[in-house]
Amino acid sequence: MPLLFDMPLEQLYEYQGTNPRPDDFNVFWDTAVAEARAVDPQIDLIPAEFESAAADCFHLYFTGVGGARIHAKLLRPKNAPSPHPAVLMFHGYSVDAGNWVDKLGYAAQGFTVAAMDCRGQGGLSEDNGAVKGWTLRGQIVRGVEDAPEKLYYRQVFLDTAVLARIMMDMPDVDETRVGAMGNSQGGGLTLACAALEPRIKRAAPVHPFLTDYLRVWQIDQINGAYNELQEWFRRRDPMHKREQEIFTRLGYIDVQHLAARIRAEVLMSTGLMDTTCPPSTQFAIYNKIQSPKSVTFYPDFGHENLPGHADAVFKFMQGL
Repeated sequence: MPLLFDMPLEQLYEYQGTNPRPDDFNVFWDTAVAEARAVDPQIDLIPAEFESAAADCFHLYFTGVGGARIHAKLLRPKNAPSPHPAVLMFHGYSVDAGNWVDKLGYAAQGFTVAAMDCRGQGGLSEDNGAVKGWTLRGQIVRGVEDAPEKLYYRQVFLDTAVLARIMMDMPDVDETRVGAMGNSQGGGLTLACAALEPRIKRAAPVHPFLTDYLRVWQIDQINGAYNELQEWFRRRDPMHKREQEIFTRLGYIDVQHLAARIRAEVLMSTGLMDTTCPPSTQFAIYNKIQSPKSVTFYPDFGHENLPGHADAVFKFMQGL
């Protein structure tokens, strides 16, 4: 095994995270979940231009917190008995829900599939959040100079929970057999969704993003998506006088602090050479999950496709 740049494996299993947790964290998220549940989702289903013998395909629009209209690709299996299982798919940072064909394997297996576009990124979802302060680069720091309720990822985390509830309320879906999956940002959102909608049965995050921000900065791995942390400090707080305040504020949207809420069975996968989402930041989440869990390792891989993993997740979800 190559020399790990982060921590030895035995230390990864013990690591409990570095980024501070706000004192009112649980109250903050209890209040947020209550707000999301009170929103009328105003669901619209529009037949898609894409057609398949395996599934009926739709553009699903719903209203999230703050009134934003959120888009997801929805595939309903044509020949599956009701009620049947469902899976939620969450995409990586800055892109979108991907192609319809990517979801057909699950639809052909008898799953309803919903793949959400994150608000304000590469897809069709709306971002109507006006915030004070920095909006130049990056969604992690969007809203960090405003009230915690204005943090961008608060809204996205809640969008995942609203979509899960919509899926569970569908008459052809078995609400006790719903899973979630995603890579990178999608891995973080998978875990946030399972935390905020604890009826999620199985969760399969791959190298999850959106966690342990202070650790990323301390070990100088602020490359790629996390670069916005350094950029914010360079422009807004070059002497780091507000460091404790800002990282504590980011603690509201640190997935590791939500992990104890998860009730789903979790299958996490990680590349041990991942310099984009360092393994220690991923284990800050994993070690706090109290439900059944397992992790698969790819010693020679970084933040990239993990060979055979998609097949393993498919098999995992067949157990729903």
